[in-house]
Amino acid sequence: MNTSNRQNPEVSRRNPQVKEFFDPATWTLTYVVYDPESQDAIVIDPVWDYDPASSRLSTSSLEAVIGFIELRNLKVHYILETHAHADHISGAQVLKTKLMNAKVGIGARITSVQTVFKDLFNLHESFRTDGGQFDVLLEEGKTLHAGRLQIETLFTPGHTPACASYLIGDAVFTGDALFMPDYGTGRCDFPAGSASDLYDSIQKLFKLPDATRVFVGHDYLPGGRKLAFESSIGAEKRSNIQIHAETSRDEFVQFRTHRDKTLAAPRLLLPSVQVNIAAGHLPEAEENGARYLKIPIRK
Repeated sequence: MNTSNRQNPEVSRRNPQVKEFFDPATWTLTYVVYDPESQDAIVIDPVWDYDPASSRLSTSSLEAVIGFIELRNLKVHYILETHAHADHISGAQVLKTKLMNAKVGIGARITSVQTVFKDLFNLHESFRTDGGQFDVLLEEGKTLHAGRLQIETLFTPGHTPACASYLIGDAVFTGDALFMPDYGTGRCDFPAGSASDLYDSIQKLFKLPDATRVFVGHDYLPGGRKLAFESSIGAEKRSNIQIHAETSRDEFVQFRTHRDKTLAAPRLLLPSVQVNIAAGHLPEAEENGARYLKIPIRK
């Protein structure tokens, strides 16, 4: 980092440093976003490793994140989720325990997703659908302060009705709304998902300055290429293979709807959603001390 940035906290605030962590088992990117001057930081979309065959959880991915935070002596204010993920279990509560003062946040529309999945899983009547499992529910248009970092929430529904992207200085973290240009966008066939809504969300992102850095929520290494996780709004508008600046709503909706019909359900869909709509809290232990996830059977 150059000397002018070190001497000018305003520049540092506008242009945060970003460290990525890639989980190849779920193709997920976790980010630590931080200001190197003040050491203020947030974590976005942490992964709690889960093996469905043995139903065992482990913290290898989280330990890498914690190691980096400790190495840089960062002060993590928030752990933010872009949405209730369907492909990995959130490590937010594990991180919160380790980091003590960090709060877990998500877009305020998570309540609609909780309502849908409470019914789908027939969860106990005590399961709250007001977002109360999270410490902070983020509203669009309101700035969240994490020390020197300032986070602007952009509601970007479509993949789910409660997806949010986070604009921090010159960087936007798009979750499953927008991927690298050679892969496209997130799917829209989950309950209450909408290709039309995703089109509108991406138009909102496309209104950001072309130089805005885009950090994606997943990378699936198309064609066997190396990991890529950072793009720009300008690059997405020019060359995203599913939705560029000239793509019409009808074109995108038709493509996305057809494509989604060919996709298999994510491997960890059922266990992940149950935990993630509860902010990463596991179900309460039962009389025998064990915790159980519910798996509906379809005929």
